[in-house]
Amino acid sequence: MIDTHCHLNFPALLAKVDEIITKSKKVGLTGIIVASSNLQDSQVSVDLAKKYPGFLYASVGVHPQNGGSVHSQLVKLDQLAQSENVVAIGETGLDFSEGKTAGQEELFLGQIKLAQKYNLALIVHAREANDEIIEILKAFVPSVSSVSSVPSLKGVFHCYSGGKKRIQKILDLPGSWYFGFDGNLTYEEGLQQVIKLIPVERIVIETDSPYLTPLPYRGQENSPANLPLIQQKIN
Repeated sequence: MIDTHCHLNFPALLAKVDEIITKSKKVGLTGIIVASSNLQDSQVSVDLAKKYPGFLYASVGVHPQNGGSVHSQLVKLDQLAQSENVVAIGETGLDFSEGKTAGQEELFLGQIKLAQKYNLALIVHAREANDEIIEILKAFVPSVSSVSSVPSLKGVFHCYSGGKKRIQKILDLPGSWYFGFDGNLTYEEGLQQVIKLIPVERIVIETDSPYLTPLPYRGQENSPANLPLIQQKIN
């Protein structure tokens, strides 16, 4: 059982990583992917994966709502992506909850290319932008002449919020795509209906700690040790 999306690199959890790992192992976790929101988070994620090899794995990326120079961030991410125990790029994507902002799509496209360049999974943050993201990912189909040298994309729609009507569109995307479900699955009835329509082999579970704490601990700080509560809701 792996927590495929957790922010151990955030200050709230970073100070007690050893305790979190111990508790996570006790409830049956075999690994945690430490997702990132900016360059600083990404470096911490890499450092954690080096310190706890075989249990912590790094994902490096820049969240769509983080500003800054697109080019310089992509250059640094390229360097970090080559680090040992990096398994994914993200979280990255589009977030239109506060309107479209300059640089979001460029930053997303750059991180898609990094995932393809190093054959890494892509952790997609899609908030009020699922349709736009699906259209962008459709465009990343290797040409016939380069199929053998350019790997297909693969990744997860983190904290899936695309509803029922987008499930098949995502399944039809080139490459291998998965649907991430978090603690809100334990209390959102609509989401409980959505997950029933997704092939079980395309479902991954994630805590998004320290956020999205599942019942019965909703309102408290989340931890990877709560992952079994999400899994139980799926089973």
